Amino acid sequence: MAPLLRRRRRRVLLLPLPYHGHINPMLRLAAALHSRGGLAVTVVHTETRAAEARRILPPGCALVTVPDGLTPDQLAASNDVPAFVTALNRNCLAPFRDILAAALGEEEECVVVVVADVDWYAPLAAAREMGVPALALMTSNAARFRVYLGYPRLCEKGYLPVQDLHVMVPDTARHVAYADLLDRIVAGVRQSSGLILNTFDGIERADIELIRRDTCIPVFPVGPLHALSPAAPAPAQLSSDHPEDRSCLEWLDTQVQGSVLFVSFGTLATIDADELTELAWGLAGSNRPFVWVVRPRLVRGRDSVDLPCEFLKETRGRGMIVRWAPQEEVLSHPAVGVFVTHCGWNSTLESMSKGVPMICKPCGGDQLGTARYVGDVWKVGVRVGVNDKLREGIQVAIKTLMAGKEGEAIRNRMKEMRDVVSKCIGKGGSSDLALQELIDFIDLS
Repeated sequence: MAPLLRRRRRRVLLLPLPYHGHINPMLRLAAALHSRGGLAVTVVHTETRAAEARRILPPGCALVTVPDGLTPDQLAASNDVPAFVTALNRNCLAPFRDILAAALGEEEECVVVVVADVDWYAPLAAAREMGVPALALMTSNAARFRVYLGYPRLCEKGYLPVQDLHVMVPDTARHVAYADLLDRIVAGVRQSSGLILNTFDGIERADIELIRRDTCIPVFPVGPLHALSPAAPAPAQLSSDHPEDRSCLEWLDTQVQGSVLFVSFGTLATIDADELTELAWGLAGSNRPFVWVVRPRLVRGRDSVDLPCEFLKETRGRGMIVRWAPQEEVLSHPAVGVFVTHCGWNSTLESMSKGVPMICKPCGGDQLGTARYVGDVWKVGVRVGVNDKLREGIQVAIKTLMAGKEGEAIRNRMKEMRDVVSKCIGKGGSSDLALQELIDFIDLS
């Protein structure tokens, strides 16, 4: 009688882009594929940010690193996104090929799929060339990817480049580089085996369907990934620049329910020194308690941030300033009534899932579009206008959200949005089903 053949363990390689806003969703996806799909997971990460990824690596997932040819200072200072992403693709391609080739040679395991951030167009192509199905992950929203798809037409129509201080492409040279990068990204996604989106049908069903139509590949809207998948154990410190200060949670325990403003602009967004001062006095003038995340490099061109002494004196006891905060836990706290945010996609999804209305102060890029959706389409927050003086704009927005009929209507819509998120990620919800479809797709690969 012939011996039974043992099935080789099925492994997935995941490659996040080394920015915190891209790392977190990919690691949450890794956790979901491992815990729910029973798949072995290896996260392939650049050496520059490996320590950060290791701190929040989900249980049961392995980590291997690739040399990226960049120093930590270059990564922290990189504001030229097209040049930076292009350099990463160029520098990491050969090492990634070596890692994938070694994994394919394992006798006990088989690599069934590679999942890479959409920005990793070169590794996605390498996986396909080596006979491994490749899936792309868009960590931002579906509307943003539709901008990627429509970028050439917008250029042809003359809408781009836009010469404006507040847009993501400030000059013609940067516009050309950005357009070239998007061409590579879109071409890579179109040739991939599928596209994973960190969004959900409840807010972007129409855009998701249009992406399916325009790309003719499977699309899996599995978001919000932070809410759908198990969280990694909370690290004491995310990175040397962002030591977590959990004392703000104890301070929140002493505050009245729904009374506190939470102010945070994420890990990379920057503002001008004048904007910092205006924001500070806007918070002071609101007469509301607040938790404000003032991290290093929040002010453009400065490693450290100094707040006006008069502001600190005036808000002593009413405001708490921290270098970094456990954002999901803060947004979950009953004392928090409003989130003042740059509208990064992860922050937006976290706010929705916790039912906290937003005051949107976008700093650039996709934040501008997301802020418009928050204020004008989903109507779960208000925007501070680009032409408004920030001090008065913040105070008006706070008054609008925390008092009066308009604020009550927005707060009620945000509660409904929280229920929509809960339904989508719950058993049988659209994101729950999309995740199972993704796992089944990988199993059949």
